[in-house]
Amino acid sequence: MLESLQTTLSILPREKRRAIAASFGLASLLTLMIVLGARNLPGFDAALVAYTFATLFAAIGISYRYAMWLQRPPTKRYWRQGWKLFFRPRFILRNIFTLQKRIVWDFMINRFIWRRNTARAAAHTFIMWGSISAAAITFPLVFGWIHFGTDGQNLDWYRVYVFGFPTIKFPIHSFIAFMTFHALVFSSILVIIGVLLALRRRLSDQGAAALQQFGEDFLPLILLFAIATTGLMLTASYSWMKGYAYDFLAVLHAIVVIFTLLWLPFGKFFHIFQRPLQLGVAFCKEVGAQTAPACCKRCGIAYASQLQIDDLIHVEKELGYRYEMPDSEVEHYQRICPKCRRAMLVTAQGALWQQVQEEEIEKPKPLVEIRPARRLSEERFVKVM
Repeated sequence: MLESLQTTLSILPREKRRAIAASFGLASLLTLMIVLGARNLPGFDAALVAYTFATLFAAIGISYRYAMWLQRPPTKRYWRQGWKLFFRPRFILRNIFTLQKRIVWDFMINRFIWRRNTARAAAHTFIMWGSISAAAITFPLVFGWIHFGTDGQNLDWYRVYVFGFPTIKFPIHSFIAFMTFHALVFSSILVIIGVLLALRRRLSDQGAAALQQFGEDFLPLILLFAIATTGLMLTASYSWMKGYAYDFLAVLHAIVVIFTLLWLPFGKFFHIFQRPLQLGVAFCKEVGAQTAPACCKRCGIAYASQLQIDDLIHVEKELGYRYEMPDSEVEHYQRICPKCRRAMLVTAQGALWQQVQEEEIEKPKPLVEIRPARRLSEERFVKVM
């Protein structure tokens, strides 16, 4: 069996072998962290095993797709260039400050979305912060990294255990306890508000309605809404309904959450993990704007950053596209600005059209008998008679 597995892996391309190794390596690391963080699983809740395995599968799928995505020539170029430019010794302190500022403005506040559309930004902000807070609470609880227990013989106090170590304690009926045990409720409310705002935009905005797809636009919202509402139903069941239908709601909530985790690597939510690479792109653009620009080899006008053009030529070579012009002073097609490219295209088309016209003029004309219209009409009249 081991030999057949090795044979199968040897047949696969190198990119896929690397992605498989990265995915199972991450899953193994996460499993080890679960075991160590839960102190050999004494505080691990057996009812959460299904969530744990679904999370491990999602980690495998996400890391595999992310590794494959990073090995694409454009992404790989930006990835390497971004880190290279970030760790320049001369600008490392300024880059750290810039990184923190962009994390706050671009990720936490979503400034780039607020500039586009206020309603869209509000929906995105509610969904994002509701989901982040829910994930920050849920995953440590599922993995056993955080759990609650009574403080010795005093049953009116709860103590928080982090990675098995006792930390703070608080009264069960205190404000801290209420906020702690209802944190997921507040997260669900944020998600529901964001989903409703997004659905309102999807149903009223004609531009969005013309481009939207069910799997890319509606299914993520439906899953988020289902997770949030079933979670709130669980709280309502044990708080106000004396546990009525709690088992059914727990199973329904588990099905929705597990399906979302399994779908995570393949759907629209994958952009959550792609988005941080935009920071590297921003660093490349900033450095390119500060360095010497690329000037057109034909007209001499600056049209882009030299760093961007060099990266573009490098990526094209890796993709198998060759636009070199060895018999010209231009050297490469990308060294020409877009305006000159259009001018060269028009010039080439004009020269071709002129050549066709010259060939038509030089071509001998066929001998055709030309008869007067009056004679032709008389012949037709005779035939009819």
